[in-house]
Amino acid sequence: MQKITPCLWFDDQAEQAAEFYTAIFKNSKILNIARYGEAGYETHGKASGTVMTVAFELDGQKFTALNGGPIFKFNEAISFQVTCETQAEVDYFWEKLSENGDEKAQQCGWLKDKFGASWQIIPRVLMEMMIDSEHEKSQRVFSTMLQMKKIDIAELERAYAG
Repeated sequence: MQKITPCLWFDDQAEQAAEFYTAIFKNSKILNIARYGEAGYETHGKASGTVMTVAFELDGQKFTALNGGPIFKFNEAISFQVTCETQAEVDYFWEKLSENGDEKAQQCGWLKDKFGASWQIIPRVLMEMMIDSEHEKSQRVFSTMLQMKKIDIAELERAYAG
């Protein structure tokens, strides 16, 4: 059983967000939907029958999406890191997650999706190059990455090789 489940606070787009995310990631699904009832209306202000929470799974990782109202917004202090094996995988997740997202937020593999959530689309090889004990190699890779929005593995490999 997964002990920690991220809960994403939405104004009223929890179901749409869960559908969007589960359509992008393989082995993903919506697990269940809970709806607001009449109880607590004076606190939550949501009409009876509207979606309260959506439990969903992205490639084995469970999440909860909550329709909590417009009080809180996402920011870059929290992001979801997607580790990719190939450039095709980087390209896929970048394209799908950034669709109708915030163009200004894209830097060094980071993007904001159309709901305002931050994602890092990172090739596994980047992390391996960044921790290389040969400082000059890792610094060339870091400098090259700083100039990118979507990560280009071939360009990083050229920088790594010198």
